[in-house]
Amino acid sequence: MSIPTTRLGRTGLEVSRLALGTMTFGLQTEEPVAREIMNKAASAGVNFIDVADVYPLGGGLATVGRTEEIVGRWLKGQRESFILATKAVGKMGPNAWNQGASRKHLLEAIDASLRRLQTDYVDLYQMHSDDASTPLDEALEALDAIVKSGKARYVGVSNFLSYRVAKALGRSELKGWARVVSLQPRYNLIFRQIERELLPLALGQGRSGLVVLQPAVQPRQDRAGQDGLAAAGMPYCRMAQNVRWMCWRCRNSPAAPVIAGSTAASSGSRPAGTW
Repeated sequence: MSIPTTRLGRTGLEVSRLALGTMTFGLQTEEPVAREIMNKAASAGVNFIDVADVYPLGGGLATVGRTEEIVGRWLKGQRESFILATKAVGKMGPNAWNQGASRKHLLEAIDASLRRLQTDYVDLYQMHSDDASTPLDEALEALDAIVKSGKARYVGVSNFLSYRVAKALGRSELKGWARVVSLQPRYNLIFRQIERELLPLALGQGRSGLVVLQPAVQPRQDRAGQDGLAAAGMPYCRMAQNVRWMCWRCRNSPAAPVIAGSTAASSGSRPAGTW
C-alpha cells in the first residue's frame, strides 16, 4: 500500500497525504517502538514527519527535546528521503526567555532543534502556538530570517485563531517576509470549530496548507474497554486535555495495523494537504 501525495498548500512542495505525528515518542512510546512506527510509516509511503521541540508532552523540562533526538537518530543516513517539520514556542528551559515567539527564542530554538535532529535544515518550521505577549511582526520577521538563513524552507503556524492567521498573512505580504504556508489546527468529528472560519480563510487566502492534528480521537473508555485494548496488544494512554487515545503498538498481534495512519502510537496520523 502506498500513501498518495499532495502539494502543501500553494507551495511546490509535494508531501504524503498522511503526516506522522510524534508527540509521544520518548515518553509514552519508547524509542524502539517509535523506530518501528517510523519504519512502518515509511514503508507505507509516509514521507512527512511532524515533531516539536517540546515533545514528548507530559514529561516537563526533563524530557523536552527527546522526540527530536529520537527522530534525528532514525533519520540519520536517510534525511533526504523525508519532509521534516518541527515547531517552537513552548517552554524549553527555566528562564523567561526560553519560551515564546520572541526573536531571541525563535533563533535559538531553531538552532537547538537542528542539533537534536542532526540536520542543517527543516522543511517546515512552525510556531506551535500564538504568543500574544510578543508583537506578531517580531515573530514573523524572525521566521523570515530563519528561512533566509537556509535553516527552514517554509514556515507555518499551529493552534492560531483565524483572525491572527489573517493578520500574519497580511503583515508578511506587506513586509515581504516569508509567507505562512501551512496551518496546523485540531480537527476531528468531535472538534469541528475550524469549519466556521479557519477553513474558509485557508481557501480564501490562496490555498493555505492544513496539517490536521488529532484527527482520530477515540471516545472515553471504561476500565473494561482499557483491559480489552491491552489484551489486543493496544496499550491505553491518557493524553492531554482529558482526551483518550488508543495507542497502537507495532507488534505481532491480530490487531496490529499495517499503514501509517494507524501506527501513530497516540501521536495521531495527520492528514496533510490543500484546502
